[in-house]
Amino acid sequence: MTKLLNRITEKQFLSQVDYLAKNTGWLTYHTWNSQHSAGGFPDLCMVRGNRLIFTELKSEVGKVTPEQINWLCKLGQTIKPEVYLWRPSDWDRIVEKLKEDSNES
Repeated sequence: MTKLLNRITEKQFLSQVDYLAKNTGWLTYHTWNSQHSAGGFPDLCMVRGNRLIFTELKSEVGKVTPEQINWLCKLGQTIKPEVYLWRPSDWDRIVEKLKEDSNES
């Protein structure tokens, strides 16, 4: 199983999470080309009801930059967002989080 998870690229993983999110009622945003954007902003922003999720997506072996950690920490200090660092091995938890009702978070 670990070998299979290690083969999933960040781009493939992003597509899977985005597909799941959209099919569970989330409005999603991903910066297509971040070439001229500030470094480290999370890969995916999702909104549904009163929930707001920012998530950095990494492959199983992908490294998190200090800029990405800084963004996640700063966003996590604001009023009630959900902030995650997800990898393919977190899939069951991702499904659970995205299917949660707005009142459960």
